[in-house]
Order: sequence, then C-alpha cells, then structure tokens
Amino acid sequence: MRLRFLVSLLAGIALASSLHAQELAKIKGVVELFTSQGCSSCPPADAAFRKLIRQGDVVALAYHVDYWNYLGWNDTMASKDNTARQYAYARTMGRSGVYTPQAIINGRDHMSGADFDGINVKLDDFQHQGKGLTVPVNAVMKGDELEIKIGAGQGKANVVVAYFDKEQLVSPKGGENNGQQIAYLHAVSDVETVGMWDGKQMSVVLPANVLDKDGRRGMAVLLQSSTSSGDPAAIIGATVLTIGSDG
Repeated sequence: MRLRFLVSLLAGIALASSLHAQELAKIKGVVELFTSQGCSSCPPADAAFRKLIRQGDVVALAYHVDYWNYLGWNDTMASKDNTARQYAYARTMGRSGVYTPQAIINGRDHMSGADFDGINVKLDDFQHQGKGLTVPVNAVMKGDELEIKIGAGQGKANVVVAYFDKEQLVSPKGGENNGQQIAYLHAVSDVETVGMWDGKQMSVVLPANVLDKDGRRGMAVLLQSSTSSGDPAAIIGATVLTIGSDG
C-alpha cells in the first residue's frame, strides 16, 4: 500500500515538475515572509502572501518565528531556525533588529509583508535592474531520484532547498490573534544546503523520498549567495515543486 502511494506521489511531483519547467521564465522573484500566529499585524500579510501564491509568478515561502510566543500563544509552525534566518538577513542588510510581518525580496531588500502592491513593484524593479532570477534552475523527477539542474552564470552561490507544508487552518487560543481562524500556506518546515555552484552548469541529485513526509506539500530550490560570514544574501535563481493545488 505504501509503495503504491509513493508511486502515485512521485507521478504527481513529476507532473508538477514539468509544469514549473515550462513556466520557469515567468517566475519573477522570491518572497520570504517572516510571520507569526501570535502577531496582530500579521494576518493582513498572511492574506497578501496567499495572493502572491495565487498570482503564480512568485516563489513564496513563509517562515514562522518564535519570538512572539511569550504573548500567550506558541506558534505551531515556528522554529528557532526560522528566527535565526531572519536575524541572518538583518545582518546582511545592516539592520540591528527584525520585525513581523517582514517580507524579504530576492534576498536583497525588505518591506512590510502586508504591502502586496509594493512587493510586486519591488520584484519588477529588481527584474529591470538585472537583480531578478538570472540563472535558470529546474528540478525533475527521474525514477526514485530528484534532479536539480542549475544553469551557467556569474559568481558563486549555495543550492538551498526549503521544504514547506500544506495549507493549515489554525485557531490561536491565546496571544494577539486569540479567537481568529487563519489559513497558512507554504510554511517552511526545513531548510538545507545541498550543493555549491561556481558559475558552471551543474546538477544535484536527491532521493525522491525527501518529499515522502507527512505535511510536506512541496519544496523550493533557491540559488542563493552568501556573505563572507555565511549569512544569506541575494537569490539569483529559483524554482518550486508543489503537490496538488493551492487554496
């Protein structure tokens, strides 16, 4: 029974992979939203984030942070790793602190995560300035393997995979959003670096079962540069694989 499920799962991923390979040229950038179930300012950003996903031309990832848990509700999707990633971006951008809801655009700049129009303007501006996704990234299923293909370009970068969960409905029982029911999409559950890129074409092969885990709805592949201290910086290529359709 499990084998039959896995075969069906891989077939679905392969279909999604082909779709995204065809639409790769339409992806105009990456938006990483730092949010929290306990933050009263975050629901409008979570709604804008959903619109970005539906828009279809953005790789959108939500990172739930844990520093609002003291308000009385422990975010069910938060992690210290997500908080650490946000602080790492703050160091990259020369900031002394962080906030929610914060949207990081292409690893290069930040703004309020609720500013849907502003995020799109920033993405378009980056494209026009040559600061968009300039290196092709693709991912395809081959039997029991997932192959990530990176094209040629300039510079060096890490090949980063962010796994995200399916949609979840959460009703906080405390904190600033007590009593609300909020739908969360693309909440990142794990991030790992799977390779290094030096400007030449390359491929990375992962076992297909990286997506055979409860709750994982898909994965994004980010080609991301880093600072001399190892903090995340500009994203120059990306793609995404999803299972099923977004709500």
